[in-house]
Amino acid sequence: MRALRTIFWVLVAGVLAAFTVANWNPVEVRIWDGLVLDTKLPALVVGAFLLGLLPMWALYRTTRWRLQRRITNLEGNLQQQAAASLTSTQLDAASKNGTDRTP
Repeated sequence: MRALRTIFWVLVAGVLAAFTVANWNPVEVRIWDGLVLDTKLPALVVGAFLLGLLPMWALYRTTRWRLQRRITNLEGNLQQQAAASLTSTQLDAASKNGTDRTP
């Protein structure tokens, strides 16, 4: 799985490098009426990509962290319940006491 992820990011980097070489043109971005940003086109594309990627990546990481904490908590509760249940020696003693009774 890691190899596929690496191949994917290498392909993305290659496409981005080819795009950068082919489109190294200055661009004017009008933010407000009096505010104009002069930048290169690849910087604008990378910035837009990161603007969309980073919030979703942060959401993914926080959701994964929260679910991992929940799983750990549930596993701890399960272990506590298993420790609180009857052990095999207690079950043996209970069954012997129940069969030794005579009417």
